[in-house]
Amino acid sequence: MHTVKEAALITGLTEHAVRFYTDKGLVPSVQRNQNNIRLFDEESINWLHGIKCLKQSGMPIEVIKRYVDLCLEGDSSIPQRYALMMEHKEDALVKLEEAKLHVAHLEQKTTLYQAILEHRSLDTTNPGNWDKIKHMHSDVFYTPSVQKA
Repeated sequence: MHTVKEAALITGLTEHAVRFYTDKGLVPSVQRNQNNIRLFDEESINWLHGIKCLKQSGMPIEVIKRYVDLCLEGDSSIPQRYALMMEHKEDALVKLEEAKLHVAHLEQKTTLYQAILEHRSLDTTNPGNWDKIKHMHSDVFYTPSVQKA
């Protein structure tokens, strides 16, 4: 049997994470001694490894809990676990596309900063300068009817 500290060392999780996951009911095989200290057997360590893997994939705690509950139902829940993983995969793909858009935007920004550093462009990135350059970016500034008088 392992303590929280030992379970953390074995799994590479923090002690806080080990406690958090057990408190959320994600480690069904965790036991407690007469002093209410958590004790982890090999099955509990396996659950922690599995939780860590799912968490690293970006899966929310609530979904991990659903996955744990399905696992406890046994092989009959394999279709539901498959569906859960497919849904998580689709969510991850959406986030990946969003991340690609963020990177593309940052590529544009760093290109602009390079031009500013090389004195090929005015500093249009600083909102403190925008009153001087509104003519350059009229599409992103308020229309005259909304501006302060």
